[in-house]
Amino acid sequence: MKIRAIIHPAAEGGYWAEVPALPGCITEGETMEEVMANLKDAIEGWLDVANSRNAIGSTDQIVEIAI
Repeated sequence: MKIRAIIHPAAEGGYWAEVPALPGCITEGETMEEVMANLKDAIEGWLDVANSRNAIGSTDQIVEIAI
């Protein structure tokens, strides 16, 4: 899965990142490597919560589509 994120320099140092397609999915880190790792964790967490809130019936299917 590919998703776009925007990484900004933080005023106090380090970086913060947001994922426009996932409202409220933001994170921060002291280095670019840290913010990238935190971003992956934030996206996975956001998707896990979103998935757990959706009721999936026995005949429903979850699919991934690459564009």
